[in-house]
Amino acid sequence: MTAEDKRPIVVKRIKKVSGGGHHGGAWKIAYADFVTAMMAFFLLMWLLGSTTKGDLQGIEDYFKTPLKIALAGGSGSGDSSSIIPGGGKDLTRSEGQVKRGELPTKKKTSSPKTTDADFKRKGQAEELAKLKELKTRIEDAIAHNPNLEKFKDQILLDLTSEGLRIQIVDRQNRPMFRVGSAQLESYTRDILREIGKSLNDVPNFISLSGHTDARAYSVDQKGAKGGYNNWDLSADRANASRRELIAGGMNPDKVLRVVGLASAVLLNKADPNDPTNRRISIIVMNKRAEETARHDGGVIDVENGAPPATPPDLPAPVPLVNASPPPAH
Repeated sequence: MTAEDKRPIVVKRIKKVSGGGHHGGAWKIAYADFVTAMMAFFLLMWLLGSTTKGDLQGIEDYFKTPLKIALAGGSGSGDSSSIIPGGGKDLTRSEGQVKRGELPTKKKTSSPKTTDADFKRKGQAEELAKLKELKTRIEDAIAHNPNLEKFKDQILLDLTSEGLRIQIVDRQNRPMFRVGSAQLESYTRDILREIGKSLNDVPNFISLSGHTDARAYSVDQKGAKGGYNNWDLSADRANASRRELIAGGMNPDKVLRVVGLASAVLLNKADPNDPTNRRISIIVMNKRAEETARHDGGVIDVENGAPPATPPDLPAPVPLVNASPPPAH
């Protein structure tokens, strides 16, 4: 037996170790692959949700005809550099992008301009509201004054085209003045002074007019016939009323006009001799009437040099109580 035959025989045994168990790491690789796939999925969803319709269309066209990019230029048919309308840099558009220079024009909805006529109408409405408020205050003052409440049927208040008109009228057995005289009765003074207190509440100017009935002034009073007459008497009564309004607290600078109209403007045209035709009319003038008075009946619309439009219809005179005149004597 030779030396080679005597060499020892070595047997190598490979011990197989199981990969499972608590310390195995194969599952981590699978989990990492899963997380990566989910991240890619959500990233894809986010890209699809944040991409506009124009870009999506460009991507779709790219995969349909990839040679179009090489032929037409640009990064896609939805890009602003493409000759195909679409694309742009605004990624917030919900309807897709458009090529620069082809932005759709939006109709501007601007509020209508406020003109001078609008301001004038607004001013007239505010003025009318203040005159209505003054009318209510005067009515309340008379209703809550025991000395004046019994005379409320002789006080007529209404809104006219000139402003708030306050008329104090005679009654058959309750005249405002002494017969044929400008001397006021005591209760007439109370009425005028109470009204005078309220007129300072508004900045408006006032006009006063005195009226008589159609009876001719007595020949044996104030001189011979053709001298002192109803025109003089009505003017004196208007001035006497002005003095009592001032005595009641009204600012004397508020008076813009005092006139005597005799029987030219009758309250009861059906009976020219009706006592209600003997009255004092106080008008708290609106701006239009004030301009008329200042220009002596001339141009009212100072801005346009034209007469004003026809004033809106106003309610009929509303007395504090019964508006019907007393029966003629």
